[in-house]
Amino acid sequence: MDNTQDSKRRHFSPHEKVAAVKRHLLERVPISAICEELKIAPNMFYRWQQALFENAHLSFETDRKSKAIEATKDRKIEQLESKLQRKNEVLAELMEEHVQLKKELGEP
Repeated sequence: MDNTQDSKRRHFSPHEKVAAVKRHLLERVPISAICEELKIAPNMFYRWQQALFENAHLSFETDRKSKAIEATKDRKIEQLESKLQRKNEVLAELMEEHVQLKKELGEP
């Protein structure tokens, strides 16, 4: 076996790490089987699991923040639509006055 290939580090995406921990927790796949399959040391798996548990609360906070951001965007859209409607009303009034003035002055 080539030593250069053994020394290369594998990089796993966050989704792959979560999937590995999830397989252990939900499907009850032994850690040893997952580590063998992924060619990682058990301590690496335990670090992933620890990171998942330490940061799990963020997924719930993100939901709340997403809803708050969406509500803010909705309010901004409503404000802009209202402003646009008012602008259109003002333009309509000005155009009406302009046409009336042209009539009064006898312009075509």
